[in-house]
Amino acid sequence: MQKWHPEAPARLDEINDRLLASGVSPCLRHLDAPNASDVDVLRVHTPEYLAYLKEHVPREGYFSIDNEETSMNPHTLRAAYSAAGAGILAIDEIMAGHALNAFCAVRPPGHHAERGRAMGFCFFNNLAIAARYAIEKFKLKRIAVIDFDVHHGNGTEDIFKNDPHIVMCSFFQYPLYPNCGIANVASNMFNTPVPAFTKSDVIRNIVQNKWLPVLEDFKPEMVLISAGFDAHREDEMGQMDLVEKDYEWITKQLMEVAKRHSQGRIISFLEGGYSLSALGRSVTAHIKALASL
Repeated sequence: MQKWHPEAPARLDEINDRLLASGVSPCLRHLDAPNASDVDVLRVHTPEYLAYLKEHVPREGYFSIDNEETSMNPHTLRAAYSAAGAGILAIDEIMAGHALNAFCAVRPPGHHAERGRAMGFCFFNNLAIAARYAIEKFKLKRIAVIDFDVHHGNGTEDIFKNDPHIVMCSFFQYPLYPNCGIANVASNMFNTPVPAFTKSDVIRNIVQNKWLPVLEDFKPEMVLISAGFDAHREDEMGQMDLVEKDYEWITKQLMEVAKRHSQGRIISFLEGGYSLSALGRSVTAHIKALASL
């Protein structure tokens, strides 16, 4: 991405700095992600789309995919392969019993990437690639996808609509980019659009009264989270009113579901979150909840 772009390396730097400053980092096991393979990517993306990305990696400068907000530099595609590989590594670690849950601090994010289209800073759908890998390699039959980004996870919905292995629960500000998620919603998608300036009590009510009954009925074998932190009140990408305590609370609710049905197995993927201080604080609260710290 370009230097002015909000989806910047400083996001991961802020997360790492906050984890260190809070004393959380030494309590965690840190792993470097391998690259996903083309086989992994092609479980969710079309061959034509992957070929298009490879053909348009610039030697220098930037290539615009759909606008200046989603563009590739010479290193972007390599970073996208690594971001997707993080989820695959997390699946392997958890299914081998080496970890109970995981947070994938990755960029570029993934939940706007559709089967054949990059958009919204996203190139590969990291969560979807991991989910398909888990279904194929470990024969999981029920995976719950949770998306609490301020923007609708249109790419994940595009990939998983009507998939019997998946239920997806989300809230998102509407109207707001990408201005979808309210029409022709598939039966396995449980979308809750909310207006600008929605406060935490409304979101907690959605989780308790809409998400949790769906998850209890589905009994997921694994929970995957698209963890966007741009619904924070300090983030100018949206106009919602969440704070760190809300992300901690949501995480704990999902952990209880995972304890009952998924042997505690949760993998969380970084999506949005562009106010650096709020992002660092929110991710730290999220990870502390996952690690029971």
